[in-house]
Amino acid sequence: MQAKYFKYQLHFKRPSGTSRGVLREKETWFLLLEKEGRLGVGECALFRGLSADDVSDYEVQLQNLVDQINLPKAILIEKFKDYSSIVFGLEQAFQSLESKNPFLLFPSDFTSGVDSIPINGLVWMGTKEYMLQQINEKILAGFSVIKLKIGAIDFDEELSLLKHIRKEFSAKDIEIRVDANGAFNFDDAMEKLKRLSDFEIHSIEQPIRQGQVEKMAKLCRNSPIPVALDEELIGYHYGIDKNKFLQNIQPQYIILKPALHGGFIGTETWMNAAKQNNIGWWITSALESNVGLNAIAQYTYQLGTTMPQGLGTGSLFANNFESPLSVANGALYFDPYKKFNFRYR
Repeated sequence: MQAKYFKYQLHFKRPSGTSRGVLREKETWFLLLEKEGRLGVGECALFRGLSADDVSDYEVQLQNLVDQINLPKAILIEKFKDYSSIVFGLEQAFQSLESKNPFLLFPSDFTSGVDSIPINGLVWMGTKEYMLQQINEKILAGFSVIKLKIGAIDFDEELSLLKHIRKEFSAKDIEIRVDANGAFNFDDAMEKLKRLSDFEIHSIEQPIRQGQVEKMAKLCRNSPIPVALDEELIGYHYGIDKNKFLQNIQPQYIILKPALHGGFIGTETWMNAAKQNNIGWWITSALESNVGLNAIAQYTYQLGTTMPQGLGTGSLFANNFESPLSVANGALYFDPYKKFNFRYR
């Protein structure tokens, strides 16, 4: 078997805001395997500034992987377990190599076009007017779950956006999720959570910055809104007792991103820990190209969950790869008659 990798720079169609800053481009890497005329493709979806494996020698590690690619898969995963996005790409590439179609990793009713995956409509940060425009567009597009990134503009203006939704739609009609990306200060977080609860919010992701375990646990115990851990899980793929970790904080939900949380194998260990502690979960993409999004979507569908997922980011990029994926009426679809246009060298 032969292997190679290459870097690919994704360009946002429009700068997209989060509480960590405005995103204009997204770096990602691809791992290609070739064996007996077959191709295996995996996306090592590094997220600079967020991934635990955002290190200076990242490309060196990819070269080390290529040099050792003929070792058994299990040994490679163990060797590179500290590099979550590399494990994610490695898992995809091996699964892809074993498939008749390199982009058909987990055949199902989803990949045959019979079924779809319900997803949330994501509203990026920006001016109040821009966020309002996005909200109206998502509702008109048929989304019944709207997720707003909050924490960057004036909090009262963010509340007015929620009021706009609730003025027209009850919680039965439109589910609202919010994601603070750790933007709140602990000292005033509870007050903000109480004010948010007036709008029947489904959940809030990562209200305060990660790494404040005791403070996060206190919020989870007392918040009037269910709390979902997101960034809190990054970097804890191996070497910790995940049951104990979740028992200490006791969130209502955890958000799982395979590229950031140890690949599919790491995601499964978090799912098992959540199940043992009666904690809900859903899967979210982490600004992968359509290659990584395709893998995550196929993987997610075969888990059998009916909760709306966070898998609709493929349309953000101007230079994404054409794929069988599309979004309509608040769901992600796969067209089995449409081919991937994956350009590689």
